Amino acid sequence: MSDVVLSTRDGAVRILTLNRPEALNALNRETTHALRTEVETAGRDPEVGAIVLTGAGRAFCAGADLKDVNARALAGDNDLGADLRTNYTPMIRAIRACPKPMIAALNGTAAGAGLSLALACDLRLAAAGAQLIVVFVRVGLVPDAGSLFFLTRMLGLSKATELAITGDPVSADEALRLGLVVAVVPPEQLMPAAMERARHLAAGPRQTYALIKRGMDRALHLDLEQTLELESQLQALAAETPDAQEAIRAFLEKRKPIFKR
Repeated sequence: MSDVVLSTRDGAVRILTLNRPEALNALNRETTHALRTEVETAGRDPEVGAIVLTGAGRAFCAGADLKDVNARALAGDNDLGADLRTNYTPMIRAIRACPKPMIAALNGTAAGAGLSLALACDLRLAAAGAQLIVVFVRVGLVPDAGSLFFLTRMLGLSKATELAITGDPVSADEALRLGLVVAVVPPEQLMPAAMERARHLAAGPRQTYALIKRGMDRALHLDLEQTLELESQLQALAAETPDAQEAIRAFLEKRKPIFKR
């Protein structure tokens, strides 16, 4: 287990905690690699039904560790594109490819690549007072780690562009209004609220979740006819799963489904 990403399990929920509080959980090579590894491991674990990602201390994640970036630049390593391809892109891909629902519990600021990290998750809950910041422009950089993808699709071109070129912070309440988070709760209620949602999801049809996530990602790039065909393909797969068969039986028998693990 890495010290920079703590991993614990509560029942069927895996909790991953970014653990560099002195650096506001800023991301470096060690952190991105550790998080990718933990997400992939949890995704393969049959005992895990949902994942909660949060941060230690007062921030969720302040983005890339600029001290680390500067130190590498002084040593002659100036290729941020290569850094993204090697470290950040695999991490974001791992989150999107994870078959388990992932919930980001934003205990504080999510900025830059830290915001990208949160947006890559399936659901986001925020503590009151947390801020979401597309901070890249403040240091003369372009949104990365998936932010260009997620923001334009979640917010539309106009609002995404506004946030990207101004770097203005978005409050938790505004993020709720925009649909970037699903709930805003007092700080002391954040993890209980996130765990409640995670436990509910973990008790549900896990095979169905994996197919839904696959469909949602693919549908972003398809036209109507292609999406209709995708739905047909995924529905054929879903209907063959024990989850769907149990859910249909339970509906007909007017009882709650019991999903086997």
